[in-house]
Amino acid sequence: MNGTTLLSLQNLSVWYAPDQPVLSDLSLDLREKEVVGLIGLNGAGKTTLIKTVAGLLNGFRLSGAAWHGRPFSFRDRAFKKERFIVFAEGRSFPYFTFREYLSYVAASYGVPLPDASEWIEGFHFEAYTDVLLKELSTGNRKKADLITAFALQPELLLLDEPVNGLDFQSTEFLYRQMGSYKEHGTILFSSHILESICLTSDQVLVLEQGKIRQTFTGEEIAAGTIREVLSFEKNAACLH
Repeated sequence: MNGTTLLSLQNLSVWYAPDQPVLSDLSLDLREKEVVGLIGLNGAGKTTLIKTVAGLLNGFRLSGAAWHGRPFSFRDRAFKKERFIVFAEGRSFPYFTFREYLSYVAASYGVPLPDASEWIEGFHFEAYTDVLLKELSTGNRKKADLITAFALQPELLLLDEPVNGLDFQSTEFLYRQMGSYKEHGTILFSSHILESICLTSDQVLVLEQGKIRQTFTGEEIAAGTIREVLSFEKNAACLH
């Protein structure tokens, strides 16, 4: 696959307790303007990887990290302005309305307030733009975060289980937005839903016990093939 490397990590290990590593010597290259899906059994490290790249975890070490070919830290202010994360379950800023939240995020990133009307309409969110975030359902709170992410258009979007809580129409709209996002930047997302992985990804990384065990690209990305890998991992885990 062609493309300039956007983000490169070498030998990343992450832990919540020093003697219990979640990721072990994981290396990763993300290219500009691609969609990369993370899939694996529960506990494989998908969410941990996304949180680490977002700069939210302290317990990690790595031998090298590069952003556009230059060394960087996950907590560098310049890098933070180039990435945005959507959590599996968003609970921050409960007393903001969506419009207040979008305005706050834009100001924090130092960009003009974006026109989010395309995504508000696409996610059928028109009736909820002035409702407090804490009063939104799980699905509508997910929509609020996704609308903010796509409207902001950072160079790197980090999406943790983005389909969770969405209705059918919103899921279909999300898939289209993920595909077209390559005009602006790169998406790294986790999912346990094979459909979302197969329909949107240019590259699929299969995580097993904190390591990337297999990588699929192009025509290799097929539900049957990935399901076989995950089934093998599940059976192997049951033997230990």
